[in-house]
Amino acid sequence: MSYSIDLSGRVALVTGASSGLGAQFAKTLAQAGACVVLAGRRTERLKTLRSEIEGNGGDAHVVTLDVTDLDSIKSAVAHAETEVGTIDILVNNSGVSTTQKLTEVSGDDYDYVMDTNVRGAFFVAQEVGKRMLGRAKGSSPGTFIGGRIVNIASMAGLRVLSQIGVYSMSKAAVIHMTRAMALEWGKYGINVNAICPGYIDTEINHHHWGTEQGKKLIELLPRKRVGQPQDLDTSLLMLCANESHFINGAIIQADDGFGV
Repeated sequence: MSYSIDLSGRVALVTGASSGLGAQFAKTLAQAGACVVLAGRRTERLKTLRSEIEGNGGDAHVVTLDVTDLDSIKSAVAHAETEVGTIDILVNNSGVSTTQKLTEVSGDDYDYVMDTNVRGAFFVAQEVGKRMLGRAKGSSPGTFIGGRIVNIASMAGLRVLSQIGVYSMSKAAVIHMTRAMALEWGKYGINVNAICPGYIDTEINHHHWGTEQGKKLIELLPRKRVGQPQDLDTSLLMLCANESHFINGAIIQADDGFGV
């Protein structure tokens, strides 16, 4: 017996789609048939990704989004729905980090992480969620067959890691935010879940794994390896699938056992 997840006819908004996990999430959803809206600040990179997706037979569109700007959030979501239709899936992926001891964190450092990872993630989900709720209640135009919001947290939100304490705090907030949204919105057919990736090799950290410090870290991992962005594909597709209506408020660790 074979099983496949078909997202044809669904519109997915992916934030932070210009690189790393966001780009992989967008390609994965497009391959499953979704119309993907690529959102982020680096629009030229988004356009390059759009061309790649379209070259592989997918459907992709670009919107400019700065998650630290509430007007930008509202404008991007409105633009996306005007251009391609109502959003069925949100992958809330934008995130930043700093590496430093807690005693070295400045006010600007703290705001930099929290404004993107917590405040930004919340208001993106709120804007999309309000529109989903309007359709679910029949107070807004458009059909509604269920919404999917996937917040990208981190295993650092479950297990505090040295040198990235504020990042860990921010992702712990995203985890609790996910549960709060799942509780309030689940009865309207909006499922809100989170993925907590472990150490993933992306263009941002790729150089680190070849350093002495990076090699020492790999030795501490259960299977002495870091993950690849595509290792999160199955978790993402499961949570975005039409058939996942019974999964709500789940916090999925995709960390190769590091958090055990």
